[in-house]
Amino acid sequence: MKINTYANSDALLLRAGKVVPSGVYGHLGPGEGCFIPVSAFPKFSDHAKGAYFWDVDGNRFIDYMCAYGPNVLGYGDPEVDAAALEQLARGDVVTSPGVNMIELAELLVDTVACADWAFFAKNGGDMTTLAVMIARAATGKKKVVLTRGFYHGVAPWCQRVDNQGVLPEEVANSVVIDFNDAAAFRALAAEGDVAAFMSTPYFHGNFMENELPRPGYWQEIRAVCDQYGVVLIIDDVRTGYRLDLAGSDHYYGFKADLLCQCKAIANGWSLSALLGRDSLKPTAGAVTYTGSYWLGSAAFAAAIACIRKMRRVDAAARHRALGLAVGEGLIKVARENGAKLIVSGEAPLFYLRLAMDDSLLLHQEWIAEIVKRGVFMTNHHNHFTNLSLSAEDIGFTLEAADDALKAVKAAHPEVDWSRGGESHWHR
Repeated sequence: MKINTYANSDALLLRAGKVVPSGVYGHLGPGEGCFIPVSAFPKFSDHAKGAYFWDVDGNRFIDYMCAYGPNVLGYGDPEVDAAALEQLARGDVVTSPGVNMIELAELLVDTVACADWAFFAKNGGDMTTLAVMIARAATGKKKVVLTRGFYHGVAPWCQRVDNQGVLPEEVANSVVIDFNDAAAFRALAAEGDVAAFMSTPYFHGNFMENELPRPGYWQEIRAVCDQYGVVLIIDDVRTGYRLDLAGSDHYYGFKADLLCQCKAIANGWSLSALLGRDSLKPTAGAVTYTGSYWLGSAAFAAAIACIRKMRRVDAAARHRALGLAVGEGLIKVARENGAKLIVSGEAPLFYLRLAMDDSLLLHQEWIAEIVKRGVFMTNHHNHFTNLSLSAEDIGFTLEAADDALKAVKAAHPEVDWSRGGESHWHR
């Protein structure tokens, strides 16, 4: 198979480093993006369409990161982009919001099970922070219970106390428990002063297997919140629309008080939404919270077109089928090569770990070799499906994974490849 090289990307990273912190910062950068080793990955894209992007060296990649989630239908979906561009010609960021703000809110209330109202911004972290503010204002309490390994954005309140620039007092009211430990939450809630419980619908952290909620877990959490007057906040930023158009809380059989959405809501047009129940609407309207571009009409038009299309094509079912085809195919590749691969999480957001050694070095080598063969993944993050992914794309993915695994095996004759048992989907 063709092995990619990145001369232009590498030169541009050096150029960017002179004027941009880290060259590329945050989760799209080689430092924080789990690009290990950096030399195996492209750093800059040139263009994208459907399930693919092309880098500045002309390499094409089947993209399983999907811009870390926003590409839900396929890059440059013609229906979504046409709606956004038509609105852009009429006006986008204007002194007064456009009527399609109302139309989108009505569509969301009609689509998402827990939603009686919608509040709009641009980033997922905008919504998680607003949700906490609403919970504290509504309850008069301070503490927020989070689950270990959480990620809810980069505002100081939801970072770790040892992160650069974060003050201890900014996280003093954040309490961390294990995911799936309803008893620990009940004990904290009984002590009082808990304003909110915030969690993703299932655990999709990095560097470890993803974990699904055990049977009855969310129903127990819902009951505790009702008993002690705690606001139940679900961070559906990453999982939204790929599991269930009605919300990931609906998928797991319970009802959130506040649901944070972003990423897939508008197929890459910048938009996020906080959806909530009627009882919290007065508080949401009273909290001081705004942004310069939050009511841009082009993104509203994109979201309306995106949600309507997802409803029409039964997007969640298609995402599940695609994710299962990729994950089960990769398990078969690993088995045929005598290696142990653990796939975990929900199918449309599958997480991979080649479990031949606890150091993760073999896994990192394998992913790097896959990327060099034209399939973009990252080492320690869940992956995403998009509806432009074809059977041919999945076939190429499995061929690249097989070729990459054979290359890693050849480079490591010292490894006992029979160690660890069978490849499987961890549920």
